[in-house]
This record gives sequence, structure tokens and C-alpha cells, in this order.
Amino acid sequence: MKIAKEFKWEMGHRLPFHQGKCRNLHGHSYRCIIELTGKPDKNGMLLDYYELKKIVDPIIDKMDHSFMVYEMDKELIEVLDKLGSNKLVVNFESTAENICFYLLSEIKNSSFPVNVEAVKVRVLETDNTYAEEEIKL
Repeated sequence: MKIAKEFKWEMGHRLPFHQGKCRNLHGHSYRCIIELTGKPDKNGMLLDYYELKKIVDPIIDKMDHSFMVYEMDKELIEVLDKLGSNKLVVNFESTAENICFYLLSEIKNSSFPVNVEAVKVRVLETDNTYAEEEIKL
């Protein structure tokens, strides 16, 4: 059985290594779909969607209306500090793939019931592009 819930947030970033437009400061209306796989419990439920929301919302809240910045991008961190802007300093370049790994890493540290066997995260950076990864619990 699989269940899934979608989450949305607004976030800025840049990819200084990129040779195209993504080198510039810009933002996206991100979406992610968190999918759980496992066996429903005796009541027929894999996990209450409200419980999944309690796990994921604090992670999304850290990113929403923030600027994700690589810890090595000292110049941008200084500018964001000077402006008093919300930022989330991370130890990776803020590609869709790395944001997917980040979300999965944050989520997998949560306490899931034993009947949840796997977690998949799909991060949509635009309406037609995404990165996806799954782990077994």
C-alpha cells in the first residue's frame, strides 16, 4: 500500500557553479510529494495524514520564504545577513537533487510505525521538473 501527501513552499537559491541562468539569485514555488509504502494497520491505515504533516511541516517551515544557501557561499551569506533575510545555510549546493536528499534525511530521523517500510520524496522545482529518491526503513 502507498499513501502520499503534497507540501508546498517558496524559496530562493542560486547555483554559483552553473553556467546558465541558475547562477543568478532566483526562487521557485517548490512542491514535494512524500510517499510512504507499507502495510496498513488493523484499522486499515498506513499512517494518519495528520501525523505525516506533523513530521514534515517543521522541515518545510524552515525553508518557506527563506533563501537556501551553500555554507561555502560566504559572500551571499554576508549579504543575506546584512539584509536581515531568512536563510537556511546548508552543506550542499541547492540543486533539486540535493534538496530531495536533504528532505529525505530530515524525514527519516522521525519515528514511523513499524508498518511503514519505505519513504519516497519527490521534489518539484517547476511544474515539469523533479528529483526523486526513496529509502527503506
